Amino acid sequence: MSRRRELLQLGPARIEVIVEGTGPAIVLLPSSLRDSEDFDPLADLLASEGFRVLRPQPRGMGRSSAPPAGMTLETLAADVAGVIAQLDAAPAVVVGHAYGHWVARVTDLRHPACVRGVVVLGAAARVFPAGMAQALAVASDPAREEQERLDALRVCMFAPGNDPRPWLQGWYPQWRDAYREAARHPPKDEWFGRSHAPVLDLQGAEDAWRPPGTRAELADALGTKVTVQVIDGAGHALVPEQPQAVATAIAGWVRRLDNPA
Repeated sequence: MSRRRELLQLGPARIEVIVEGTGPAIVLLPSSLRDSEDFDPLADLLASEGFRVLRPQPRGMGRSSAPPAGMTLETLAADVAGVIAQLDAAPAVVVGHAYGHWVARVTDLRHPACVRGVVVLGAAARVFPAGMAQALAVASDPAREEQERLDALRVCMFAPGNDPRPWLQGWYPQWRDAYREAARHPPKDEWFGRSHAPVLDLQGAEDAWRPPGTRAELADALGTKVTVQVIDGAGHALVPEQPQAVATAIAGWVRRLDNPA
């Protein structure tokens, strides 16, 4: 599948976008401190299913501009909406992995005309389980010993038996403070219980950030707008662990948006 990169000018910012495929648009947003390259296998699979896949590089990653002072989730959502508009892709399905799902949800909240569906991949419980944030800080810190990082990745990111080694690379810890502060604005209470578009809540069966008792919390908040689906053999990383299962779930759900039973 052919792949190209575009550099878009959105006001004072430049946002790099990886584009492949043709058809209805799906936008992929990566997890905390990681870039859109994580989605290579998933993007190929979705493009082969007949979708146009857009992958904006987050601020500070690829050729995208650095995070501005005072960056918020609304800043990042405006980037997503700007990419959708400039590439004539509205309305798009916006897929957010972990931290990226916060951006996807705020994009739907603030730019509903751009979004026809939201897929949340590996969304953590509304209140993080104890120890997860600390394990992520270790896993994403290249200054730590390799074994310590691998142990942390197994705790907070990968299901037992899945290889965490590829995620020793690909982190942008220099932007940790900027993204942590952005996540506070708007506060979660403002967007968690609201959605314009339908939502697919795609969960790893062994996601340590999403204990079984929290499986339905998004559906409880948003009601019939939400479809919950659980992927076996996956933890919080989900996408590198089970790319085919994730692609199949997303493609099937998007097609049902167009042809409801």
